[in-house]
Amino acid sequence: MPAQVPPPPTARRARARHVRRPAVSLGVAATLGAVLPAVGAAPAAAHTDHTVRSGDTLGHIAERTGTTTAALARANGLVDPGRIRAGQRLTVPSAAARPASAPAAPAAAAYTVQPGDTLSHIAARTGTTTAALARANGLADPGRIRAGQRLAVPAGSPAPRPGAAGAPVTSAPVAPGDTVSSIAARAGVPVAAVLAANGLTASSVIRPGQVLTVPARGTATAAPSAPSAPSAPSTPMPTSFAGRSYAPGVTTAAAINRDALAARAVPGRAEMQRIVARTARTMGVDPALALAVAHQESGFDMRAVSPANAVGVMQVIPSSGAWASSLVGRDLDLLDPEDNATAGVAILRSLQRSASDRATAIAGYYQGLAGVRRNGMYPDTRRYVANVQTLMARFG
Repeated sequence: MPAQVPPPPTARRARARHVRRPAVSLGVAATLGAVLPAVGAAPAAAHTDHTVRSGDTLGHIAERTGTTTAALARANGLVDPGRIRAGQRLTVPSAAARPASAPAAPAAAAYTVQPGDTLSHIAARTGTTTAALARANGLADPGRIRAGQRLAVPAGSPAPRPGAAGAPVTSAPVAPGDTVSSIAARAGVPVAAVLAANGLTASSVIRPGQVLTVPARGTATAAPSAPSAPSAPSTPMPTSFAGRSYAPGVTTAAAINRDALAARAVPGRAEMQRIVARTARTMGVDPALALAVAHQESGFDMRAVSPANAVGVMQVIPSSGAWASSLVGRDLDLLDPEDNATAGVAILRSLQRSASDRATAIAGYYQGLAGVRRNGMYPDTRRYVANVQTLMARFG
């Protein structure tokens, strides 16, 4: 008997046609090796090991072990201090190993994230700023915090001013099916203003029950100093494609994601094909199915973004990214190649468990399983299924 799951949202709404680009080489951002002392040099300073616990951040570990976030990142060669995982073993440098000129970290309080919290709400309650909290905890994406996570709250941080622009704000609880763009549209404010007010990026996942800060209509919102704050897109996205039209908030978020992917090094098509196949094998999904869907969706182009804000190689929209995150038990970043593949494969796995047959599962990826059950397959859905089945024979 197939596992019972709630009717999933469609993984994507429509594909934009993308100009094929040459494969992009994956830049070697930073391959950090251990630095060994020279013969006859003074012995290296002693250090200890720490095993990351569920909910830990680098800032919280630094607080408990009497070091700094920067020292921990250096000692462990962490290019992205926000990406640590439970069970990971970190080297904790001793006090002697830290630069003598580095000031001692101020005492910090600890805060446990509650359901519905955002970093901006926590900052307001604890008298600090979103940017200071992000720095203290090594958060590369301030939108990615979860209930139960413990955050270090820096002492002596200046309380946020009542808005550089004096803009009043309201709170908006996230309802099932909500997106940042739908909340912004209801409030009559730009998507970028809602993202900035909550320390989110265009690819951040929001969940039912979460409470967002929404600036009042017509007021300016000062951009936060957090490094992940979105900027205005370079060029707008089309507002319609294949007979469908998209709200300005959706196409703005899509353009922001497109620009973000254009600015970072991503694997080329051949490497993305290997990532999708490896992810499918790991998650118990037929690699031929996952590869066929990825080829049909994007041609293995990690930089592909549609006007519907379907992102990356698997063309997953943010609401489906939230669903995929719940399926795998952790937040997924759709701009991350590995996480994007994981999201698409997790959705395929769930669809196969819920659908009556494989063709219906494939249709569910394109049209949404609830829509297929309610309306049957649309003509373009039937073409999609036929194309994927043909591609499966190539990858089988």
